[in-house]
Amino acid sequence: MKYIKLNNNLEIPLIGIGTNTFGKVDNQYAAEINYDTKELDTAIQVGYRLLDTAIAYRNEEVIGLAVEKSGIKRSDFILTTKLPGQVGYIQKNEIIDAVNQSLKNLKTNYIDILLMHHPWDNNEEMLSVYQVLEEFVNKRIIKAIGVSNFNNEQLKYILDHCQIKPAINQIASYPGHWQDDLIEFNQTNGIVVQAWSPLNRVTFEMKNILQDIGKKHDKTWAQVILNYQVRRGVVVIPKSHRLEGQKENLDIFDFELSPEDINRIKNL
Repeated sequence: MKYIKLNNNLEIPLIGIGTNTFGKVDNQYAAEINYDTKELDTAIQVGYRLLDTAIAYRNEEVIGLAVEKSGIKRSDFILTTKLPGQVGYIQKNEIIDAVNQSLKNLKTNYIDILLMHHPWDNNEEMLSVYQVLEEFVNKRIIKAIGVSNFNNEQLKYILDHCQIKPAINQIASYPGHWQDDLIEFNQTNGIVVQAWSPLNRVTFEMKNILQDIGKKHDKTWAQVILNYQVRRGVVVIPKSHRLEGQKENLDIFDFELSPEDINRIKNL
């Protein structure tokens, strides 16, 4: 595994695993939680240590259970969760309650990374929520804070008024929607970008091009995408319920894309 250092010196893996359908009946996002950890068990066994969840996913307890069952030191994991998404402003007491519940669900006394899940149309309100998270960092209950799905303007408002710079912005970045300008803005300001669902929305035509590139390196189309992202300093959190898929998504550091490969990928 390779790592990247956040602006607070916390090192995190360049590859994590998305979990928004884990521990649910038939692996369906909106389904009932069944506390089945088998996909997480295999992910941990093959080497994943960055586990990404959210309050909105309803499965923090499943992640906490899998980490506990693994027998691996808590300090070896980077656990990410997120404040309730798409609900807009929440009061300070609601934020405090949410963080305390996440601590309980994850069976831990600290959270490595906590993000604001979604922006809304009020920069001042978003800053006030962010400032509550800063208090948790100062109390050493959260190691790193950041945002998710924030654009340049929203992020700049936080940067201009915060005491603790966001460490991460988790965004959609995938073929045909690389978000180069947003990634550049984040990286220029010392904020690490994470790509959620990096293997989504790949059309048949895109897949053919990526498979053609992959053949030269004896890699799959998905491995080509992940290699491209991490080579430019973007953390990826692909999701796979299959053991072989989990292994393949980790096996991306032993080949180098050519300038021609990179140009074809950028232009998808």
